Amino acid sequence: MALPAVGASASLDKTITEQDIELFGQVSLDKNPVHFDEAYAKNTRFGGRIAHGMISAGLISAVIGTQVPGPGSIYLSQSLKFRAPVRIGDTVTATVTVTAVREDKPIVTLETVAKNQAGEVLVTGEAVILVDG
Repeated sequence: MALPAVGASASLDKTITEQDIELFGQVSLDKNPVHFDEAYAKNTRFGGRIAHGMISAGLISAVIGTQVPGPGSIYLSQSLKFRAPVRIGDTVTATVTVTAVREDKPIVTLETVAKNQAGEVLVTGEAVILVDG
């Protein structure tokens, strides 16, 4: 696989559903009531249920593994800053952009961002990926 050029970018969109939260809770074992119990969540700073933050991080991972750099991508690291909550019905757009390509090894650095349908930044971070393929 050829290494992507600095500036290469790709995105994907997903509307978050009740089923996404249920399935993520089952797979991750994260049953935090802020995700599952509306009465509980109403009394939090969010004023209602929110999706697991790692669902948005998973969408970033999906872009990396399927588009840029693409199949064969192996995470070396990922930093994440959660900026705003995701709610059921939000459409999350995960975008990765190549910011650096190592000359000595097949390693790329990516800016990672997730935004909602209103353009509000939900998650920011940086990923370092080994391109093995």
